[in-house]
Amino acid sequence: MKIGIVCYPTFGGSGVVATELGMALADKGHEVHFITYNQPVRLDFISHHLHFHQVLLEEYPLFQYQPYELALSSKIVEVVEKYQLDVLHVHYAIPHAYAAYMAKQMLIEKGISVKVVTTLHGTDITLVGSHPTYKTAVEFSINNSDVVTAVSNDLKKTTNRLFIIKNNIQVIYNFIDTQKYDKAHQQKCNRAAIAKPDERILTHVSNFRPVKRVEDVIKVFYEVHKEIPSKLLLIGEGPERSKAENLVNKLKISNDVLFLGNSSEVTKILCYSDIFLLPSQTESFGLAALEAMAARTPVISTNTGGLPEVNIHGKTGYLSDLGDVTEMANNAISILKNQETLEMFKQNAKEHTKRFSLDNILPIYEDIYKSCYKKQDL
Repeated sequence: MKIGIVCYPTFGGSGVVATELGMALADKGHEVHFITYNQPVRLDFISHHLHFHQVLLEEYPLFQYQPYELALSSKIVEVVEKYQLDVLHVHYAIPHAYAAYMAKQMLIEKGISVKVVTTLHGTDITLVGSHPTYKTAVEFSINNSDVVTAVSNDLKKTTNRLFIIKNNIQVIYNFIDTQKYDKAHQQKCNRAAIAKPDERILTHVSNFRPVKRVEDVIKVFYEVHKEIPSKLLLIGEGPERSKAENLVNKLKISNDVLFLGNSSEVTKILCYSDIFLLPSQTESFGLAALEAMAARTPVISTNTGGLPEVNIHGKTGYLSDLGDVTEMANNAISILKNQETLEMFKQNAKEHTKRFSLDNILPIYEDIYKSCYKKQDL
């Protein structure tokens, strides 16, 4: 099949999932076309099965903000028409599903039919989509998609609560390539570059937005650090980084906290880790937690959103109420203070990720594309 993928080309979870999905589809012989404003950060190669089409924005003095949806719709039409795509898979309702709908209408006038699959990832529903300014457009875009999927049961429930949805939303969990983490684990993990032999390593990966509560990460680490010699690795960039740096300095733990910025080598970094901290205000799924678990890292997280569907309390890590940094710290300490306990949680975390393996999830998406393709032939 010929599949178009529209996504944000960033380090965020939706962009990562969309990119990994596209590359996996290309590996299986499908022709995949990414349509977005930059090459996705994890798209590390282009081949005869894998293509990238950049959406260009022209500067025009009339517009204070460039109309990305208009440029994206036009580019989608161009790519579908030129390469005869069968299906468009758009990640995020706004602006991508909306732009896909407009492109679909323009293509109909050209006598071309293309099906649209929309995957909801969370922020497009909980933060952006529910805002009165966008709610009508989001609801319209979802209801005019041919297939709608959500990355967790919690997100499906939230979507049906916030909007009047006519489509049946199918839950398809995010996935990971477990083999990639197996290879990283088999390689020599040079922990000595980060910590002393008697120190534990705690890690957090995010875009440092307020919803990630990075200051809670630091507060949890501070309590752990008082009990157990340890280091904290912070991967990512965003608006909350300066606040995080200020808190680290205030608590006088700057020698034991490393800000590593954005990285395309998260897999290697996670091989150092003993605990992954994710005290988010909400997570529609928690891909960062799943990636950590695939690298044999137990997760200390909140119990919000879809996280309980990923992190199993008392088995792969622990869940706590939002803001309860004391309990999170105590749970982390209970895992870290005993090597046998730590190894048990590491093994449980790794084993649990098999449910979310690429091999299990990819055929589900292929079946959806095929069902759209068959409908198109009728």
